[in-house]
Amino acid sequence: MTTDFDVAVIGGGPAGATAAAYLAQAGMSVAVFESELFPRPHVGETLVPAVTPILHETGALEHIDAAGFLHKYGAAWTSAESRNVPHNGFTGLDHDFRAAEIMFNERDQPGVDRDYTYHVDRAKFDLILLKHADTVGASVFSGARVLSVDFDDPEQVRLTCRIGPRQTDFTARLVVDASGRQTLLGRQLRIKVPDPVFDQYAIHTWFEGLDRKVLSADVGKADYVYVHFLPIKDTWVWQIPITDTVTSIGVVTQKKRFAAANVDREAFFWDFVASRPDLTEQLKKAKRVRPFKPEGDYSYAMRQICGDRFVMIGDAARFVDPIFSSGVSVALNSARLACKDIIAGHKEGDYSKARFATFEGKLRRAVKNWYEFISIYYRLNVLFTAFVQDPRYRTDVLKMLQGDFYDTDEPTALRTMREALALVENDPEHLWHPYLGTLRAPTAAPVF
Repeated sequence: MTTDFDVAVIGGGPAGATAAAYLAQAGMSVAVFESELFPRPHVGETLVPAVTPILHETGALEHIDAAGFLHKYGAAWTSAESRNVPHNGFTGLDHDFRAAEIMFNERDQPGVDRDYTYHVDRAKFDLILLKHADTVGASVFSGARVLSVDFDDPEQVRLTCRIGPRQTDFTARLVVDASGRQTLLGRQLRIKVPDPVFDQYAIHTWFEGLDRKVLSADVGKADYVYVHFLPIKDTWVWQIPITDTVTSIGVVTQKKRFAAANVDREAFFWDFVASRPDLTEQLKKAKRVRPFKPEGDYSYAMRQICGDRFVMIGDAARFVDPIFSSGVSVALNSARLACKDIIAGHKEGDYSKARFATFEGKLRRAVKNWYEFISIYYRLNVLFTAFVQDPRYRTDVLKMLQGDFYDTDEPTALRTMREALALVENDPEHLWHPYLGTLRAPTAAPVF
């Protein structure tokens, strides 16, 4: 039986474009169906070092370098509160829990040949990756919305697409769902599961002329990505440099708070930012250059991420709160891992679920670790500050912040953080007990 393509990829974002590049370079016939016309704005504008080896492998890194994106050398976290928190035996806490920062060059990472990653305009970044996939041999259909996928034929899958006013079908041996938070197969197969803890909501925009140096304790680190915690439970602000003069700012909180506020987006944004007067003062001096945009449906899982003749990658498979800039890293690494199994299956003519066991196992483990790391941070962020500054744990925490989760065992620091959190939670008299947040993740691994 003949088919139109070996693999059909739904979605041309970072996950889909990266998968298409890997597969086309392996000699497979690949089609990418992207519903939008690039370039288009997208949230998730800062990267971690774990993406660098993949950009090298696909050959896209030279194009990213040529685009002139700002270099990102590290990350920082700040708190509005000057808290006299007991150190409880931790060392190196120079900032008394008010701030923490890391530099990527503190630890070598396999496949990473530079001490920086990038802040990116996602409209430009995503277009570069999609064009690169096309250049290396993938067939890219822009403005092509996949309406449904039919698995009835055991030998192939059939995709029904709308391209302009026409509806047409394509066939492939395998479909890769990289449809992002649209989660096409997750919805069609009814396997999408809302996250029981992180029902987050974000409102974000861009500002021209924000003086990032004023908001940084060290002017030499003004172009780091910053997470500013607000004195509101489980609420924070991202600060991401886009160009020398443009900065992305977003407020992230629980969706129920936005509903309870009963105000428009702009009023909500400024009401929450007002809890950090230092940040508010500088934002008021800058010029907003984009409309306020909301982002909902922030955290969810799938009961399965692969099956006979399909694989789900990137946000289509799982999305966790973005506090550690994990989105693009998960997208690219899930594409890398999936493509290893797809290429091996292609050589044997076998696209059964069992073929994707290595991909599934590694992605489950990696996202489970990400999920727990983020959960611990929300539950007791002073614990994160202690671990990231204590020389005994700093390197291991840096490993997690670099996105180095995919080909290694559970980081030792994560296990120790879990044990430390349990001590605090189970002892109402513990000196850190008053600092526990309201979000509490289940002890069981998150469902896929």
